[in-house]
Amino acid sequence: MKPVWHWSRRVLAVLVLLAIAWQGWYFGWVVWWKFVNPAKTSFMSLRLDELREKDPRAELKMQWAPYERVSNHLKRAVVAAEDARFSEHEGFDWEGIQKALEKNQKKGKIVAGGSTITQQLAKNLFLSASKTPWRKAQEAVITLMLETVMDKRRILEIYLNVVEWGPGIFGAEAAARHYYGLSAAQLSAEQAARLAVLLPNPRKFGRLPNSAYLAARSQIILGRMGAAELP
Repeated sequence: MKPVWHWSRRVLAVLVLLAIAWQGWYFGWVVWWKFVNPAKTSFMSLRLDELREKDPRAELKMQWAPYERVSNHLKRAVVAAEDARFSEHEGFDWEGIQKALEKNQKKGKIVAGGSTITQQLAKNLFLSASKTPWRKAQEAVITLMLETVMDKRRILEIYLNVVEWGPGIFGAEAAARHYYGLSAAQLSAEQAARLAVLLPNPRKFGRLPNSAYLAARSQIILGRMGAAELP
């Protein structure tokens, strides 16, 4: 019995060390990206692979825009649409999560997620779109890393530049140029609201940006933008 226990302890120790090393790998990238702009994310790689299944020559549209060169209208629209308490919470909006759970229970299916901008960024940078318990747990850990290492301004800056806005379209600059032929700095309040409503399902909504549903949703976002607090 003693040799079995001895080897079990060794195996457990190795597994713990591997887990720590794995989390250290994530943490190292979070620290690096505090100072260096990400060139590509896990989500971008997944989307590019999907696009190249249909067209081997497909490329993503992305162009980095510094925080100060993104319209405040767009920043406010994204915060209003995706995470109204972004400047207040520490990565998790517990009130929003509770409301999402109640809404899902009422509908009998998942219709709301309650994820914050920081949680979405954690997923986009490192993970996939799967909804497994392991993925959600890892997302939570990375969310804490992001909130610990970066300030809110940097988190929002990276999010605006790596989030998906349509099929193969990533970042505010590429979205502004694709939909309006403008830079991200030139977007009006109405245009910003129109872009923000694409975020929950960019591949679907990006193909129908002028639909009546999105027009109505954008008016709701437009009405909330004045109360959106920016970092």
